[in-house]
Amino acid sequence: MTTIAQVRAGHYRIPLPTTLTDSTHGEMTHFELVTARITNSDGAEGTGYTYTVGTNGSAIHATIATDLAPLLTGARADCIEALWQRMWWHLHYGGRGGAATMAIAAVDIALWDLKARRLGQPLWTLLGGFDARVPCYAGGIDLWFSLDALLAQTDGNLAKGFRAIKMKVGRPRLSEDVARVNAMRQHLGPDFPLMVDANMRWSPDEAIRAARALQPAQPVWLEEPTIPDDIAGNARVVREGGLPVATGENLHTVHEFHNLIHAGAVTFPEPDVTVVGGVTGFMKVARIAEAANLPVTSHGAHDITVHCLAACPNRSYLEAHGFGLDRYIAEPLRIEDGFAVAPDRPGHGISFDWEGLEGLRSR
Repeated sequence: MTTIAQVRAGHYRIPLPTTLTDSTHGEMTHFELVTARITNSDGAEGTGYTYTVGTNGSAIHATIATDLAPLLTGARADCIEALWQRMWWHLHYGGRGGAATMAIAAVDIALWDLKARRLGQPLWTLLGGFDARVPCYAGGIDLWFSLDALLAQTDGNLAKGFRAIKMKVGRPRLSEDVARVNAMRQHLGPDFPLMVDANMRWSPDEAIRAARALQPAQPVWLEEPTIPDDIAGNARVVREGGLPVATGENLHTVHEFHNLIHAGAVTFPEPDVTVVGGVTGFMKVARIAEAANLPVTSHGAHDITVHCLAACPNRSYLEAHGFGLDRYIAEPLRIEDGFAVAPDRPGHGISFDWEGLEGLRSR
């Protein structure tokens, strides 16, 4: 029987090629990458990660290094559900979300990568295997781009093989959002999948008004129209707004998703594998969505999430957005005619450029 010999945590600041903006986080110049590297007693290694939009990474790093590493050392690495429960309850009193579940996520992803590598299987087949080709969209963070820049970004994404696009809304005047969405619709054509994302900008009443105003453009969904904590408000937007609603990227627990789904407050549940407790958490949410006859989508970390959605019969779209990480990954996500292709390499298939990342290490 092999056991966990070492858990190492890393913390890096990744500069973004372009300053990004949305309706709630303001300008973003860096993202933080927090990694977990697990070495087994037989020398095999698995890698996991989570990220932030620029702050709080040090808390996640400290949780992995100080709380989780000693907890897991000496344990059987292949008993992932048992280890997930152990981590959850170890951090429960001071956690139940936030940095705690993000730290669990990085470690859990590393455990799944380690297990799949030792078995010589790609992660998506180990998780059950449904279809390696996952519909995907390009997720732009472009609220304050000029219209010309927005359309140029869109054309660039089309040239990369994307066949679905998401844009930001949530400007101070609703008329500006409507004009920009209508311009995108005209640019893309009537049947092209277009999503819009408000990043929690509005109250429920404002969101309902916005959804009704955006209806003629026929977006696939309106994402995060209001804060995820307001389950009743989200349910109102679903009932009264006339558009499907995607939300969940800021939910940290399976229980929060359960409550959201069973209140009829979401159409496309949207877990982030690096936020909701890793692969284990993501797949639990996907199964709850499946039981409720809902399609599951995703947020962030596309190189890992493609494996999760490739194992889900109720998958919808994968969000593809590397947040600057592609420069430090040996083989970034492959897009073919609107589909993300889950790799057949053992594990999740991500090989970081550790030497390149070293210069970005947070001191």
